[in-house]
Amino acid sequence: MITPNPNLQVIQGKLHLPKKELILEIELNGKMKFEHLMNTIYNKFGICHRVLSANVEYVNGNSFGSVQLYINVNSDDYQQLEYYLAKNKLLSTTVDYVCRKYS
Repeated sequence: MITPNPNLQVIQGKLHLPKKELILEIELNGKMKFEHLMNTIYNKFGICHRVLSANVEYVNGNSFGSVQLYINVNSDDYQQLEYYLAKNKLLSTTVDYVCRKYS
């Protein structure tokens, strides 16, 4: 007997969620390396991002500073990312990104 894969149904349900363009600013406090954070955002959450600005300093292998990312994400994925950042005690701020189009 063939049974449906529940994970596939979850993925199919996420395809139709509207996406928002956001600018996410994250404060690095030495608890996580910058490279690890960028890798986690892309690989674990599947969120493509662009680094708009980064002011990162390394002290004894720890990352301090701030980074601004441009992300295009649906609300469920963003909530998971927010939870991950809060769990790792990384402060973050978001701003809706609006691009004015001229005709």
